[in-house]
Amino acid sequence: MNKPHENHREDVVGRANVEDTPELLQYYKELEQFSAGALWTVANKIEPWEPKSQSVPVVWRYKDLREHVLRSVDLVSAEKAGRRVIYLNNPGRTDVSAAVGWLYAGLQVMNAGEVATAHRHSASAIRFIMEGQGAYTVVDGHKMTLGENDFVLTPNGTWHEHGVEASGTHCIWQDGLDIPFVNAMEANFFEVHPDLSEPVTYPVDDMTRTWGNAGLTPGGGKWEKGYSPMFKYEWEPTYDALIKYASSTDGSPYDGVLMEYVNPVTNGPVMQTMGASMQLLRAGEHTKAHRHTGSYLYHVAKGQGHSIINGKRFDWSERDIFCVPSWAWHEHVNDAATDDACLFCLSDLPVMRAFSLYREQSFGENNGHQPLV
Repeated sequence: MNKPHENHREDVVGRANVEDTPELLQYYKELEQFSAGALWTVANKIEPWEPKSQSVPVVWRYKDLREHVLRSVDLVSAEKAGRRVIYLNNPGRTDVSAAVGWLYAGLQVMNAGEVATAHRHSASAIRFIMEGQGAYTVVDGHKMTLGENDFVLTPNGTWHEHGVEASGTHCIWQDGLDIPFVNAMEANFFEVHPDLSEPVTYPVDDMTRTWGNAGLTPGGGKWEKGYSPMFKYEWEPTYDALIKYASSTDGSPYDGVLMEYVNPVTNGPVMQTMGASMQLLRAGEHTKAHRHTGSYLYHVAKGQGHSIINGKRFDWSERDIFCVPSWAWHEHVNDAATDDACLFCLSDLPVMRAFSLYREQSFGENNGHQPLV
C-alpha cells in the first residue's frame, strides 16, 4: 500500500547518487580505519523520503495466547521470573523485544495471593486489566484496586508492586512500557525495593478519588510531577463518557468517537513518553483510512471487527491486541450490526508531539478506503 511517490526517486539532484569506483572503495576503507565514513554512502538510508517502519502489523489473538499465559504459572514461579510475562514480539522488532516501534507489551499473569517484588525503573509503564478479580497495584504507597478494562499507571522512577488478593482469582493484564525507547536513549535503570515490598501509606484508591472527578480539581491540591496523579482510570466512567460524547458528536471520520486519557493537572498526556486513548466505533461503523507518525498498540476492550492496515485485513475480537506501525495506512470496522466496539490504544504520541515529529495524512482515493491487497 505504501506506493513510492513519483518524486521519491533516488537518481535526482539533492539525493546521494555516487557510483562506486576502485578509488572510492579504497577511500572508504581508509576512512573505516578512523571509525569514520562518507555520508553519501548511507545518506538515503538514514534520511528516507518518508518514515519506513521496521515494525509489521500483527494481531495477537487472546484465544491463542491465553492458554500459554496460564501455563507459565505451572512452569515458573513469580519469585524466579521476577514478573511472569509472555511478551509480544513484533517480527520486525525482535532485536529490541518491541511490540511495535519503541513500545514493549506483554501479558502478565498472577494467581490469587501472589505478590510481585516491588521495584522501580526508568521506563514508564501501564497495566490494562484483561480478566480476573482482586488485582491491585501499589505505586509510591498508593494502592489501586483493579477491575477488567481498568487502566493503571506506574510512571518512571516510582516504586511499585502488583498483586492479587488472596480472595481473588488468577488475573491477566496487558503490560505496556517504553523500555525499547529508554534503552535506545541508553538511560534505563532498574532497582529492587530494599524491603522487597512497597508499604501502603495512603487510603486505598485515594488518587482516583482525589483527581478523578470530572470538571473538578481538589482544593489545595498540588502536583508538579511530569506524569498524571490519577494513577487509575476506571472502565465504567470511561465507557459512560464515550456514550455521552457519542450522543453529541458525529466523531472523527478516521477514529470514530475518540477520547484521550489525560493528566487532570495539565490536561496533557498521562505520561511524558506514552499516551493512551479509548475510542468507540458505532454499530457497523467503517472509518476512513489515514496514516500518521508514531506507533500504536490497540487492545480490543469491547466488541469485534477488523482493521485494514496497509491494504491487508486483520480481524479482531474482544481482548485481542493489534498494532499499527508508524506511517501505515489504517482504517477500522465494527462488524457488529447492533452493538458498539471499543479500542484502547497505547502510543508514543506524546513523544511525537513534544518533538514536533507528528504528521498525518488522509487516504485520498476510493472515497477514503484502501483497496485490499
